[in-house]
Amino acid sequence: MARTSPRVSRLWSLSGIALLLLLWEAGHRAYGPLVLPGLDDTAVALWRMLREGAVGPELARTAGHAGLGWVAGALAGIAAGTLAGLRQDAQRALQPVAVVLLGIPAIAWVVLAILWFGGYWAVVFTVAVATGPLVFAAAVSGVQSLDGGLIRMARVFRVPLAVRIVHMHVPNMLVHVFPALAATLAMSWKVAVMAELLAGAGGIGDGLATARAHVDTAAMMAWVMVVVGVLIVVDLALIQPLQRRAFPWRDDGRGAAP
Repeated sequence: MARTSPRVSRLWSLSGIALLLLLWEAGHRAYGPLVLPGLDDTAVALWRMLREGAVGPELARTAGHAGLGWVAGALAGIAAGTLAGLRQDAQRALQPVAVVLLGIPAIAWVVLAILWFGGYWAVVFTVAVATGPLVFAAAVSGVQSLDGGLIRMARVFRVPLAVRIVHMHVPNMLVHVFPALAATLAMSWKVAVMAELLAGAGGIGDGLATARAHVDTAAMMAWVMVVVGVLIVVDLALIQPLQRRAFPWRDDGRGAAP
């Protein structure tokens, strides 16, 4: 079974990006700059924002909002999910809470959080409450999916608890929790930007609100490109290397040719 080479994989990735850019330009030509600015107008607007020093501070604010909210939601989700996975009574109590939290739209949390906290903490709270239940569900699955026979065998052979945790429980949890953490990390940026736009807490969302008020669609798309660029960098520089380190044994054969 031959595997797809990294160079071919990169070419496929670039082709997907090229297709998106072509569709963007086609939309611009079809609907005009007011609805969808062109690639050149967006690039000019982004360059102007960079020269004026507008991107760095707002990007840092959004990163702070999204990062703190994501960490809080992830820690709460992992702790509650581990407890629920270990004890059925805890799962019965916490599962409905997670379902209710997932059922409430993020925009509703933003409105409530603005009334409760206002500004900075409204954004952080919204990110945490939007991401936590997803990590909770993954943590429950991670705890409950460990083979009971394997646990009993480890006890029969008197494998130390620390060894069981490091070599059995943690790797099994990672398989379920890591994808949820990666997904909610990207989600935290989107929720943070939306909350900033409504709460006026600074950050990229505030930049989008200003561009909207000025009917500057090129600047709006430039801010969107900033968010997309950050997520691509985080995925390539952080998530994928961590995934390779966490799951070195994985080889699902995708892209293999007979």
